[in-house]
Amino acid sequence: MKIKSLLLATLCAFGFLTVNAQTSTFVKGDKVLNLGIGFGGYGTWGYHPAIPPISASLEVGIKDDILEKGTIGIGGYLAYASYKESGYYGDSYWTFNRMVIGVRGTLHYPLVDKLDTYGGVMLGFNKNTWKWNGSGVHGSDSGGSGLGFSLFAGGRYYFSDKFAVMAELGYGIAYLNLGVALKL
Repeated sequence: MKIKSLLLATLCAFGFLTVNAQTSTFVKGDKVLNLGIGFGGYGTWGYHPAIPPISASLEVGIKDDILEKGTIGIGGYLAYASYKESGYYGDSYWTFNRMVIGVRGTLHYPLVDKLDTYGGVMLGFNKNTWKWNGSGVHGSDSGGSGLGFSLFAGGRYYFSDKFAVMAELGYGIAYLNLGVALKL
């Protein structure tokens, strides 16, 4: 029983020291550009991508030492996608275009070396347009726009001081965004 307790205490201490030994990959003053391609969203509702969801975000670290080793970042987000209806009307079809412009706030907290883990919120403006391409009674265009709010979580794994791959879950232009990140 004492051996199990000693082993458990050793593992806990090692885990605590390992977590505390992580260095921040995103700190105050850092500027990071994310470029991504999205998966999931409108393409699953009878539309397929004509232009896949693409996004770019730029983030700047503004405050260190949050919860000991975390960093707060702020930045902008821009994304676009175009979808085409699956073809219920012969040669005629609907296209749906979506653009998102937003402001994001993030909290970065290092958990593993070379991995920048973060979560955040975005307040954005969504611009949506639908267009009928073809003949017939559906020949009108329409659109809609408005404010949107989203939560997201992500990570960037750094292969060098300036280059990383990134993944984000949440909703901007798609439910999953994969891409690259460049530290400027």
